[in-house]
This record gives sequence, C-alpha cells and structure tokens, in this order.
Amino acid sequence: MRTLLGLLLLPFCAAVTCTVWNLVPAAVAAGQASPVLAWGLAGGFFLWLVLFLCLPRPVTAYVFAHELTHALWGWVMGARVSRFRVGARGGSVTLSKSNFLITLAPYFFPLYTILVIALHGLLALFYDLRAYEPLWLGFVGLTWSFHLTFTVTTLRQRQPDIRIHGRLFSYALIYLLNLLGVGLGIVAVAAPTLAEFGAQLGADMLNLWELGVRLSRGAQAWLQAHGPARP
Repeated sequence: MRTLLGLLLLPFCAAVTCTVWNLVPAAVAAGQASPVLAWGLAGGFFLWLVLFLCLPRPVTAYVFAHELTHALWGWVMGARVSRFRVGARGGSVTLSKSNFLITLAPYFFPLYTILVIALHGLLALFYDLRAYEPLWLGFVGLTWSFHLTFTVTTLRQRQPDIRIHGRLFSYALIYLLNLLGVGLGIVAVAAPTLAEFGAQLGADMLNLWELGVRLSRGAQAWLQAHGPARP
C-alpha cells in the first residue's frame, strides 16, 4: 500500500519541481525579486554549506531539532510525550501514538527556520525591522541549509523512520514537502503571490497529466502495431 501511495506522489513531485524550476527565472526576468533580499537568503544558505564542509558538525543541535520535531508534531496530533533524550550519538522520544507525519516530520519540517520566521514575526509586531530584512533572510537561508544538509546526510544512513513507512513513499513525501517549502520561500522573497504559485502548480499538474495521457496512448498504439498478431 505504501509503495502504491509513493507511486501516486511521484506526479505531484514532478509538478512541484516544474513549478519551482520555472518560478525562479520568471521572477528574476520580471525584476520581481529584491536583489538585496535574494542575496541575503543565498548568502546565509551558502555560508552554512561552507561551515558544514569545513568545521566540526553540530550533530547534537541537529539531533535536538530532530527529536523535538517528533515531539511537537506528536503533541499537535494529540500524542503524549513521556520521554525525551538527546545526545551526540543520537536521541529518542517516546510518544503515546504515531503516524507517518509524526515519523517523517524532521525530514521536511525545518524547525530552526520556522523558529527564525516566528521570532521575526513576533518582533515585527513591536519594531520596524525593514532595515534588517537581509539579515533575517540570511538566518532563514542558513537554518534551511542546516536542515537540508543534515537531512541529506541522515537519509544516506539506514533510518528506522524511513523503513517504517517504506523508502518510496517516505522519500517522495519528504521531497515533495521540502520543495513546497522552497516554493513558499520564493513567494516570500519575490513578487509572485501564494495564489499565483498555486495556479502555476495546478497548471503544471494539468500539463503533466496531459503528457501522461499522450504517452499512454502512444504506447498503446505502438503495442497494437508491433505486438504479436492475434490468431
């Protein structure tokens, strides 16, 4: 069943990939993206890549975010958290119940990025932060890069979280939700609205569906023409 669900998610993954791929050059060509904000976001992202590759990795900080994300998603979905352990060699959290979202949340939910955005929103209620927007977006890029690098590194290992729900379904869902997060980040930096992003995503899904139908009909016609002759 999980394999079938994973296969069903693949067209959505392809559609979101097309949408995000086309959204970036379209925003740049239209002059919609603020260069200062874009450079702030990209600067933070690549700064973390350099730190990740050149300095000792803060594994404990990632493990803490990983297990806390399990706990937070479990708590939101009505689970009781009875044990929380974090260390340099790993961690664990005990919940009264679980599901695929709770299990896979650390791989698609960038906790530190969400905290940076929430802190910015809170402070913006009391202070004018427009002069510091590049700095805030730098922290967003840095924390999202932190999430991405550790997620990729972790998924290269044999993770019990992935085995529980199957690799195809887990990887497809993680990829889909992470890329949706990238799309929302583009919407936040550039002029395209959330409605425009959704409309573009719907159009790309329709185009992929039509392409799939044409390929299916073409394959069926080829098989009828070159298949074994019926007696």
